[in-house]
Amino acid sequence: QVQLEESGGGLVQSGGSLRLSCAVSGRTFSRDPMGWFRQAPGKEREFVARISWIGFTTDYADSVKGRFTISRDNAKNTVYLQMNSLKPEDTAVYYCNVLRMGSTSPVSSWGQGTQVTVSS
Repeated sequence: QVQLEESGGGLVQSGGSLRLSCAVSGRTFSRDPMGWFRQAPGKEREFVARISWIGFTTDYADSVKGRFTISRDNAKNTVYLQMNSLKPEDTAVYYCNVLRMGSTSPVSSWGQGTQVTVSS
């Protein structure tokens, strides 16, 4: 069973930065595309970013393009999300997940997520 453990969230002022981490266990991580998602209060969970299994291909939601960067370290079974120029509308619980190949559809149960709060 896949286990996903997100960390790195916190409270930051508008314009600030945070780096999220997601540790993956219970699966051959190096062969899986991975993604980050977020869920703001009262809203549906939404796709944020994804990365191919080897890390050469990335894709972002329009709302974060140019500000967020997804990366991975297959030796550490970890995927990262560097978030710069944060805005109050980025406030949400952030989750990672294994993705179905060629899509943004998650395939595993969700972890607990990590809270990101951006103050104005």
